[in-house]
Amino acid sequence: MNKRNNSVTEFIFLGLSIFENRTSLLLQILFLLYGTILAFNITILSVILLDQTLHSPMYFLLFAFSVSETCTTFVTIPKLLASLLTGNHSISFVECAVQMFCFFGLGANNCFLLVAMAYDRYLAICCPLHYQVLMNKRVCTRLAAALCVIGFLVSLSIDALIFRLPFCGPNGIRHFFCDLSPVLRLACTDTHLTNIWIILLCSIVLLGTVILIFISYIYILSAILKINSSMGRQKAFSTCASHIIVVITHFGCAAFVYLRPKSASSLDQDTLISVVYVFLTPLLNPMIYTLRNKEVKLAIKKLLRNSFCYQKFGGRHCGLC
Repeated sequence: MNKRNNSVTEFIFLGLSIFENRTSLLLQILFLLYGTILAFNITILSVILLDQTLHSPMYFLLFAFSVSETCTTFVTIPKLLASLLTGNHSISFVECAVQMFCFFGLGANNCFLLVAMAYDRYLAICCPLHYQVLMNKRVCTRLAAALCVIGFLVSLSIDALIFRLPFCGPNGIRHFFCDLSPVLRLACTDTHLTNIWIILLCSIVLLGTVILIFISYIYILSAILKINSSMGRQKAFSTCASHIIVVITHFGCAAFVYLRPKSASSLDQDTLISVVYVFLTPLLNPMIYTLRNKEVKLAIKKLLRNSFCYQKFGGRHCGLC
């Protein structure tokens, strides 16, 4: 990054300027949504952590995914809420670079974890006899750590491509966080080659992971159809249904924003889609996994029951635990 070519020291978020007269209402709605997101994700994390029956590779990966999604919300939402609360919509040049690095690092990590979850289901359904050997705690830990490192290396490449460019002004970002296209449009140089490299990297992450998930589910579907018991087929389908819904939601929003051709008018559409991606995706995912998963629902009921007994009877046996 050549600082001598940069006269811009901060950026101004303009993405939510259309709500300028309804800032108070918007703040209340977003604050409520964020509180709900944290409550749901903390519940999922607590249940998986405290319930021994959920200490399996599938739930370890779900735990890692929930942590990654929760961290993603920390990158964008608190800054947005602070901007609406104080009226200060600025962000420094360095903070913008850090925000983009963290957002896309965690976003890539989410994509890779969804692939790992599909691979876990593939092994459980297609290779059940070797599952305990191929997917144990050590393998899951190393896999999650490796995926996290790869995700942030991809993000570092994107960050380096963008913030090495000169920014001479204007400095108004038509978004509510430092996203790719709105920031790239502010560079005072030809960005055609940079755009190509960024689209290539995004395509590798998004399309590559979707293809791997698709291949996994071809094998999974083939194995499920060979199961003679209808109850067995239903159980196998139910373990995959939640993951498929999350995959469609996650990749659908991401592909719409980052892989379609850009125009000046599309930035406003990207902002609205990003609101869905940043707020509703981490809100819906724990709900999907909770509502469609009997083991998680039973673990939540058990946790609530134990909490009630502890508060009511000081940890003594109450007949419900």
